[in-house]
Amino acid sequence: MIPIAKPLIGQEEIDGVINVLRSGTIAEGPKVKEFEEAFAKYIGVKHAVAVNSGTAALHVSLLAKGIGKGDEVITTPFTFIATANSILYTGAKPVFADVEASTFNIDPEAIKNKITKRTKAIIPVDLYGHPAEMKAIMDIARDHNLSVIEDSCQAHGALYNGKMAGSFDIGCFSFYPTKNMTTSEGGIITSNDEKFIEKARMIKSHGSKVRYYHEMLGFNLRMTDIGAAIGLAQLKKIDAFNQKRIENAKYLTEKLSGTKGIIPPTIKPGCKHVFHQYTIRVTKDFGIPRDEVIQKLNQAGIGTGIYYPLPIHQQPFYKQLGYNGSYPVAEQLAKEVISLPVHPSISKTDIDFIMDTIRSI
Repeated sequence: MIPIAKPLIGQEEIDGVINVLRSGTIAEGPKVKEFEEAFAKYIGVKHAVAVNSGTAALHVSLLAKGIGKGDEVITTPFTFIATANSILYTGAKPVFADVEASTFNIDPEAIKNKITKRTKAIIPVDLYGHPAEMKAIMDIARDHNLSVIEDSCQAHGALYNGKMAGSFDIGCFSFYPTKNMTTSEGGIITSNDEKFIEKARMIKSHGSKVRYYHEMLGFNLRMTDIGAAIGLAQLKKIDAFNQKRIENAKYLTEKLSGTKGIIPPTIKPGCKHVFHQYTIRVTKDFGIPRDEVIQKLNQAGIGTGIYYPLPIHQQPFYKQLGYNGSYPVAEQLAKEVISLPVHPSISKTDIDFIMDTIRSI
């Protein structure tokens, strides 16, 4: 089977973990601090706060911005559910705005129509590794005095007009094993705002600056030195990992171009897409339903993914909460998308096999 995702763990990661285990400090310690400083430098911001998941990064960021009950946060319905759930965790209400069909990312024009006096923030998602339309989003936020918490959980190393994803206001990243780099489980918050960072650091550590002195309600959302040691080794490789993903994506697109009913991913001018996922659209012009295409690929030993088969507003839990809006672009994309293997360990031979299989369907 050609897997849809595969973490690449080398001797550097293994040595790093062993050194931590031998150090005696296996919870949060000096390696976490070293990883925070290195990741902040990579993104081009002053500060980073490591946490134990991308979801925690979003949750802590919202709390540190003071968002809670009675507030509204605008986000996309076409993403992993953690983006919207992190808003619910604070007591605030997720408000969905439809997406662009070309990049799968939130449509800035749709955001404008959702702003009310209760709106406090926007969470754009850099879906599949392609940056959201950050200039337009930052302009909207500035005009309406809103925070921007960029969900860059799938976009380590992506660029928008030469600027790193996650460096515009507040950035949130995930290091889940399928991501472009990993710490096993883990996440991180990035920002230049020192006061925000100080509050985030307290929230993820039981509301304390000084051990056993608690100034606010917080949580235990800390990263361990074991995870940070893996992250430090992976951070040295992330640009090479991304370059291989970009080359694989380019080859996939070359092979797919001209196939009726298949729409390869778009890269907007000025953007660096890091292809956390290589996601195509299978339209009715292909002549075979999307789910049947997946079945045939899987039978041939090719891993696939549907990210995501049901937009968030149509999830059973959100229906229970009373969400009944219509977001036609997101709903159509959910019926058409298939993600194909693009990770650094697949070969051209693998890609040729994937393409030959698609053509034979």
